[in-house]
Amino acid sequence: MFVRIVKMGFYEDKVDDFLANFDIVKQDIRNFDGNRFLELYRDKTNPTVFFTYSYWETEAHLEAYRKSALFCETWAVTKPLFNSKPEAWSVDKLVSLP
Repeated sequence: MFVRIVKMGFYEDKVDDFLANFDIVKQDIRNFDGNRFLELYRDKTNPTVFFTYSYWETEAHLEAYRKSALFCETWAVTKPLFNSKPEAWSVDKLVSLP
């Protein structure tokens, strides 16, 4: 299992559009085969910057999601809302303290 972190910046007047769409698709993303966890964070100092944090069983599961109709449809709605290029990291969790 690995963690995927995605940083996204939005135009100020498009934040509500992003949040509304995320609310619609979040359960489908979370229930996509191989996804084990999904959270959305908002930057404390810049309210137009968001991060998704998700756990994936394998890189193949993430790639299947990225090639899915769900991703393509979500991306088509989300991409025009960006004010900067999104950044993404795939990382291995080394330590987790409850």
